[in-house]
Amino acid sequence: MSDTTVAAKPPAQQTVQEINTRQRTQLELVIRRFLRHKLAVGSLVLFLLIVLFAFVGPLLWKYDYTYIDGPSYSPPSMDYPLGTDQAGHDLLGQSMRGTQQSLKISLLVALIATTFGALWGAVAGFYRGWLDGLLMRIADVVLTLPSIAIAVSLAINFRGGASWWGLALVLSFLAWAGISRVVRGVVLALREQEFIEAAKAMGASDLRIILRHLLPNALGTIIVAATVTIATTILAETALSFIGFGVQRPDTSLGLLINDAKLSVQDQPWLFYFPGLFIILIALTVNFVGDGLRDAFDPRQTLVRR
Repeated sequence: MSDTTVAAKPPAQQTVQEINTRQRTQLELVIRRFLRHKLAVGSLVLFLLIVLFAFVGPLLWKYDYTYIDGPSYSPPSMDYPLGTDQAGHDLLGQSMRGTQQSLKISLLVALIATTFGALWGAVAGFYRGWLDGLLMRIADVVLTLPSIAIAVSLAINFRGGASWWGLALVLSFLAWAGISRVVRGVVLALREQEFIEAAKAMGASDLRIILRHLLPNALGTIIVAATVTIATTILAETALSFIGFGVQRPDTSLGLLINDAKLSVQDQPWLFYFPGLFIILIALTVNFVGDGLRDAFDPRQTLVRR
């Protein structure tokens, strides 16, 4: 009796469908590429620790930023790890509050400026023509404005309340234009792709194409722009506070702490250098995270399988 059993195909003859290998999603590929960027991963961990320091630290530390019962100009010690200032403020509590306010300002600016700038640039790049010219000329006008002078002029209107969100609105007004030009360039290339033509042929509205097709495919560029905005906003807030037009007392920020310590940097250096260290760490970590995201979203690496 003949054997009717069909011999299994050797591995060399098996097809990809028979192996049934699960395809990785685009998000999985982005995460894998980002995790291979060791400096970016380390920077992200450090940035998250700074966020915990700013938002969780005040809940655990015994002195808050309003504490004024410490000794005047006490150097770092067990009771006051970062020392105290002339009024007896605990610098650790002040640094936690200052970092918190600076992060809130920079994150809000990144959210507002990136959202508005991305939509502005997407509309300009999608429609082109006279609308593109009009929108980009408006963006160019904002880009040519002297940032510090305009920020000071606008910030004066908030000095009565001196709120952190008021300063964030001022900085958002100055940050969106650059983002819009970057996103416009990406959209100009994307709108010529076949999937956009297919969406138009299927009757998709312009709004749906922009929100569901163009902006998601420009997400890598948008995220990188947001991280750069966070870093530049930290420095801008520091500059404004240093010249007296940022966050005002009784609140505080990293820039305001440096401004208050500028006259005592020689005799009480801890008042100047500790807040400055937090500013440097935030700016560097955010920039390195942005570099990692840029590499992870690089379309030239989409075929990498590691």
